[in-house]
Amino acid sequence: MTILIIDDDADIRFIAGMSLSRVGSMKVLEAAGGAEGMRIAREQQPDAILLDMMMPGMDGSQTLAALRAQLETATIPVIFLTAKTIEAEVERMKALGAAGVLIKPFNPRTLADDVRALLPAGLAGD
Repeated sequence: MTILIIDDDADIRFIAGMSLSRVGSMKVLEAAGGAEGMRIAREQQPDAILLDMMMPGMDGSQTLAALRAQLETATIPVIFLTAKTIEAEVERMKALGAAGVLIKPFNPRTLADDVRALLPAGLAGD
């Protein structure tokens, strides 16, 4: 399974990437922002995307809307990765079409399982 992490924080990308690759045996792609993430998603066709909500330039909701507007990326499951823990915010992110929401700080030991739990059944087992 290939996961694209789109987050402007290099430390988050590093920790999440290490967790997903070493603990979860997933292939990891990284992007530092929405525009770069869209390009990588279009070119590499990851199985799922972990998307930061608060980023400069294109924020997570704008990036998700742009991903959904492109034929090549419209159906890739997106999981928001955010520090926003208010229930109304979490529900708003789900309403945007996200497969789920994971809260920062996340547990690196369980991140891969947490991601798999939010993905469609056929994809989660890959």
